[in-house]
Amino acid sequence: MDHNNAPTNDDQDSAANVVGLEEYLKMTEEERQKLPKARQKKLAKLASKEEKKAVKAQTKPVESESTTKKQTAKKTNATVVSLNSVSDAVVPGQKKDTSTPFPPAYQPKLVETGWYEWWEAQDYFHVENGTDASKYKGKFVMVIPPPNVTGSLHIGHALTIAIEDALARWYRMSGYLTLWVPGTDHAGIATQSVVEKKLFKESGKTRHDLGREKFIEELRRMGCSVDWKREQFTLSNRLSKAVVEAFVRLDELGLVYRGTRLVNWSCHLCTALSDIEVDYLDITKPIKRKVPGHAKEVEFGWLTKFAYPVQGESAQEGHRLIVATTRLETMLGDVAIAVHPRDSRYASLIGKYAMHPFLPRKLPIIADEELVDMEFGTGVVKVTPAHDPNDYLCGQRHQLENISVFTDDGRINENGGPFQGMMRYDARVAIEKALEEKGLFYGKEENPMRLALCSRSGDVIEPMLKPQWYVRCSEMAMEAKNKTISGELKIIPEFHQQTWFHWLDNIRDWCVSRQLWWGHRIPAYQVFHNSSGKKVEQGWIVGRNEEEAKRKAAAKFNIPLESIVLEQDEDVLDTWFSSGLFPFSVFGWPNENEKDLQEFYPTTLLETGHDILFFWVARMVMLGLTLTGQLPFRTVYLHAMVRDKYGRKMSKSLGNVIDPLEVVDGATLEQLHQKLEAGNLDPKEVKRAMEGQKQEYPHGIPECGSDALRYGLLAYTIQGRDINLDVNRVAAYRNFCNKLWNATRFAILNLGESFRYDEKGLDAVLLHQGNEYIIDKWILSRLNDAVVRTNEAFEEYRFADAVQTTYSFWLYELCDVYLEAIKPKMSCSDESRKFASKCVLFQCLHTGLRLIHPMMPFVSEELYQRLPGRQQYESIESITIAPYPVAQSRWHNALAEEQVAFAQKIVKALRNLRAMYDVKRQIRPEMYLRVRDNKSFQLGEDTKDIIQTLALASDLSILAAFRDDPVPPGCAIQVVDDSCEVYLLLKGLVDFDVEYKKLQAKAEEKRLQVQAYQQKMQAPGYDKVPQQVKQRNEEYLAKYEQELNIIEEARKRFEQLLKESRE
Repeated sequence: MDHNNAPTNDDQDSAANVVGLEEYLKMTEEERQKLPKARQKKLAKLASKEEKKAVKAQTKPVESESTTKKQTAKKTNATVVSLNSVSDAVVPGQKKDTSTPFPPAYQPKLVETGWYEWWEAQDYFHVENGTDASKYKGKFVMVIPPPNVTGSLHIGHALTIAIEDALARWYRMSGYLTLWVPGTDHAGIATQSVVEKKLFKESGKTRHDLGREKFIEELRRMGCSVDWKREQFTLSNRLSKAVVEAFVRLDELGLVYRGTRLVNWSCHLCTALSDIEVDYLDITKPIKRKVPGHAKEVEFGWLTKFAYPVQGESAQEGHRLIVATTRLETMLGDVAIAVHPRDSRYASLIGKYAMHPFLPRKLPIIADEELVDMEFGTGVVKVTPAHDPNDYLCGQRHQLENISVFTDDGRINENGGPFQGMMRYDARVAIEKALEEKGLFYGKEENPMRLALCSRSGDVIEPMLKPQWYVRCSEMAMEAKNKTISGELKIIPEFHQQTWFHWLDNIRDWCVSRQLWWGHRIPAYQVFHNSSGKKVEQGWIVGRNEEEAKRKAAAKFNIPLESIVLEQDEDVLDTWFSSGLFPFSVFGWPNENEKDLQEFYPTTLLETGHDILFFWVARMVMLGLTLTGQLPFRTVYLHAMVRDKYGRKMSKSLGNVIDPLEVVDGATLEQLHQKLEAGNLDPKEVKRAMEGQKQEYPHGIPECGSDALRYGLLAYTIQGRDINLDVNRVAAYRNFCNKLWNATRFAILNLGESFRYDEKGLDAVLLHQGNEYIIDKWILSRLNDAVVRTNEAFEEYRFADAVQTTYSFWLYELCDVYLEAIKPKMSCSDESRKFASKCVLFQCLHTGLRLIHPMMPFVSEELYQRLPGRQQYESIESITIAPYPVAQSRWHNALAEEQVAFAQKIVKALRNLRAMYDVKRQIRPEMYLRVRDNKSFQLGEDTKDIIQTLALASDLSILAAFRDDPVPPGCAIQVVDDSCEVYLLLKGLVDFDVEYKKLQAKAEEKRLQVQAYQQKMQAPGYDKVPQQVKQRNEEYLAKYEQELNIIEEARKRFEQLLKESRE
């Protein structure tokens, strides 16, 4: 029996005949084949049409290279001329000519072209040294989190830019001396290959030059209003000097030391890694994965058991201790066997020895209650201090030897006996085989585990004992914590504070050594005695240069200056060290006389993602307090992490990584695939990623523009720790840009080129006592409310609220209500009546564009420059330096808001009636408002013209129930609330008899669909139907039942109207 199509009776055929298009599209091919042939054919035809429509709608903004020319050729001549005129008006660095004809449609690329170069040429974002700060409300200073210069912007960077640029522009427009300093990080662990030398040899450019050019271009495309004249690079001479000075000062304060400890080691990159450069993969069952340096895939997720033979006179011959490990290769570094001191099973063995099966090494059997849980497994633990953090602590407690068994590149070293020279995971296989041969292998079992991976290379991290430089952090961390408790340092959102405190309370010393050549070489020198050539014991010295280091060494070790030979440490500092100095090193620290340092440090705000709260923010706070005596900033704003719309972390292998410029410019599916193929993913991962892209972006990514991307990302900031980004939502904000464009274009056409704004026109509205300007007073009041709420949102870092407020004003109030309501006035011949409303309209555009500018800089500038008569009204050259709107108390009008709110609810009810009875827009029926009290009657009379215009009525009559005013027959009714109801005269517009029969037919069709699903779900054997099929059936039944109810309600209404028309 095919449960998907139960029941198998005559009703099944009727059910098949009423399958709709929506259900058909979700069917498998097998299910479709079981439909009647005629129904199959009809639905296939409908599906084909629907698919073509969808493809056309989706692919329009993302033209493939093969179709671009053909589609362009089909455009009208008028459009081509318009676009060309805009393109010709752009001269890089010069102001765009906006006297050209207003393009008929919003096109991001044309709108966003040219403005940034002009802003930069005008120095709008640059702050001159010695600027008189007293002329400003205050200062707003911020540094950009320096992205890796070798990389390109990802969507997380785009969110950072959207937030920070919105703040910078808002503060600048609000009258603050605003400085936003850009910079790039040298990306220490990024690829260091011969390619760079080849690039320099062939083109004279380093990867910094090439990366910087791309990086700066991307920031400019996003509208970043940074001061490029102050741009800094963490490897520049200026910042390098600061790095050396910082390390030396920390050493002089006793906060730097050299120690041998376990570090996160990447065998592939041959360097230690910071915690943030380590990703974790939770394994629930055994998996195979590729590991750099190994030809074959390596299997993880197994717990291997093997035995150590016990040696000693008191031990029984053949006694063995069974241990278990997920990293069998580390047994070559085992130096002890641990048991619990209270475990009676092994009490007699404590102090004895076990023999290593492959090496001439005796392993003491020790008691350690911290390492061993006697209830877990056999209660016996192998101890490998050189390759496990817990074992290392155990080794410290028992003074055990640390035996490292890996070379820097992951091979077994000389301590590995017969396995020397093997790659670590090849040795794992060989050791297992050798244990089997010796009869010491006790099998394997699946074991959930957490695998530490290098975020750069995918290499499996190996804990390794290495001599490294460390910075003591406990005292610095406590000072940072106290500054937060006192309120001197604020962290927003506040829920991050507890995490901040937890990390500071449990801080560990910071390993700052990296085994690379690309970075700041550690200013530490090993001291040798010239006469013997031997190293001086504990002979390390830190100095600003070799000369200073020699003097320090001579004093510290009591050696004649001429007898000292120094060798500088080849390691470089962790890139987070130089980044931690960024808020003050960019201003010239350690030069206390540097004007920038005096004027702009400390900064105002640090904005970044919460994922680097500790790795960067905490270190900036600690280093700032320690080295400058001041907090580097007073406020930290942490934004959420960007994930895909399903909440998954963005990963190249999933194909869900979003390049901001692919959203800005659009990208075909073919282009997305090409980018994957050009990357360094494994072919299997490329195929998987392509499938992901095909599923998510079947028609590519539509062109949205920078404004829509910024606005969309800011709208998402209402979410907490994670942002589940849906590109389609960003595309919706591109449609909003189009609405903004068309509304402004319509408004400017109504204003006319000769319009000149006059404040007296606004006064005429505000001082008028009658009803003529109710809608004008209302829009000014709503505009004032939007100004108040947007400013409050920026002050409180509620960016999503700023988006919602500006979006609602432009779309739902200005476009949907005001522009529609004033159309009759704009078309009348009385210029004196029109002028006051024109002034209101101009003020709405002028203020509304400035209001939205920090979030949408390009389209707001384009439209602002096109406002007629603006330059006669003000001498401001650009919206970027225009004053940000502030509240105008005289614009607030509670009465006008009450009046229009009343009108809006009446209009909504009348529109519902129009939709209910399918009254077309071009038809202007008579409408009636029937009220039950004097207040509602007065509100109706006051707003009659507004209601009539917005509801598209030929006439609106206000009827009073308390006077028993009659309602004409043949009207549809809808109750608004307990104070009034509305009527729509349908007589003469609708053939009630025909409409009633149509509804009867529709009701019968839906009833058959409902019955078919009810029978299907009540059939014998339905309990065996797959759950997903049951769920789908339930959804369709509920859908059809709801549709049937709606049709029945409509049928009853027409039945009543039909009865009335015959009376």
